[in-house]
Amino acid sequence: MSTPVFIDLPIPEQAQELRIFLKSLGADISEESSEDGIHADLRNIIEATNVCWTEINNETDLEMIFNSIISLILVLPQEEMAEPVTMFCEKVGKQQKSDKRAQNRIKVLSNLFYGLDEKSALRADVYVAMVKLAHQADLILLVDTDLEKVKRWTSMWDISPKKLQNLLRNLHDALIDSKLSETATKVMIDLLGSYTEDNASQARDDAHRCIVTHLGDPNTFLMDHLLTLKPVKFLEGELIHDLLTIFVSGKISQYQQFYKNNTDFVKSLCLSHEQNMRKMRLLTFMQMAENKTEIEYSVLQEEMLITAEEIEPFIIDVLRTKAVRAKIDQMQKKVLISSTTHRTFGRQQWQMLKQHLIQWQENLKGVQASLSQLDLINNQNNAA
Repeated sequence: MSTPVFIDLPIPEQAQELRIFLKSLGADISEESSEDGIHADLRNIIEATNVCWTEINNETDLEMIFNSIISLILVLPQEEMAEPVTMFCEKVGKQQKSDKRAQNRIKVLSNLFYGLDEKSALRADVYVAMVKLAHQADLILLVDTDLEKVKRWTSMWDISPKKLQNLLRNLHDALIDSKLSETATKVMIDLLGSYTEDNASQARDDAHRCIVTHLGDPNTFLMDHLLTLKPVKFLEGELIHDLLTIFVSGKISQYQQFYKNNTDFVKSLCLSHEQNMRKMRLLTFMQMAENKTEIEYSVLQEEMLITAEEIEPFIIDVLRTKAVRAKIDQMQKKVLISSTTHRTFGRQQWQMLKQHLIQWQENLKGVQASLSQLDLINNQNNAA
C-alpha cells in the first residue's frame, strides 16, 4: 500500500516511535516496546488510538498515524492478521456521539481495506465496519456499494455463507435508511438467494423484512419474483405471505378485506394504509389494462373504489409511474390503453412474448424480401 506513514523506520523502531508519540498525546501507554513482540505492541498501540481523534486536528497527520499502524498490520503473515484487523476495525469504527470525524474514520478503514490482499477474507470484516460506520453517520455514499463489485469481492474472499449474509444484511439496512431503496432491494434479493433449501427457515427475519421493504417502496410494483425465493416460500400460510400474494396478483378489494380483518398486523409492519391503497389501485389498474384497449370511467370508479372526481387525478398518478401508457378521453369518459407492464410474468406472458418475436421475425423477412425486390428492379432499370 503506497500511502504516507508517520515515520519510515524498521518495524520495531516504528512501533516504539508510535508508542512515544501516543504517550505524548496523553495516551495511557508505555513508551517501551513490549517484550512479547509486535503482536503485543499492536494491541497496545491500537488500544491507545482513541486519543488521536481528540488531540490531532490536522487530517493529514491523523491519516499518517493510522497508516503507520496499518503498515505494521500488513507486514504480519496472513494467518496472524485476524486479531489486529478485528481490533483496528472495532476501535476506528466505533464513533462516539460527540465525535464529528466519521468521514476520517471511513477513510482510515478504506486504507486498510485496500491495503489488504484483494483475496483476503479479512476484507469482509473491514467492509462491514465501513458500512456500519457510514450507516450510523449517514455517509453511505462514501462507501463503494456497487452490488456487482461487492459480489466480485465476496467471491474472491471465499467467506462462509453466514458471514456473507451478515455483510449483505448490514449493507441492505444502510441503503434502506439512506433512501437508496432500489439498490437495497437488489441487495436483499441476493441475501435471500444465499440461503438453501436446508437453511431457508433461518432466513425468516430477512424474508419478512424483504417483503415489507418491497410493499413499502412506492416505486416498486413487480413482486412476483419474491414468491420463488426459498425463504419467502417458507412463510407460506402466514399473514405476511398472504399480504404479499395480494400485492402480486390480487385486487384492491382483496386488500381492503385483508386490512379490515388484520388491521393491527398491517400497522405492526409500519406500513401506511393510505400508501398501500394507492399502490393496490395502481396494481389493479395495471392488471385490468393487460387485456383491454380502453376502460370506461364507470368501470374504474367501481373497481378502484374512487369517486368520479378522483378518476382523472388517479390516471395521471398511474401515468407518472410509467408502468402504463394511456390517454384520457374526457369526451367519452374513457381511458385508452397503449401498453402496460404485466404484474406477473408466467407461462402465458412468455408465450405472448414468443408470438411477438415470431411476428417481428416474419415482418423483418417481409421487409428484407421487399428490399431485395426493389434492388432487382433498380438493377434491371439501370441495365436498360
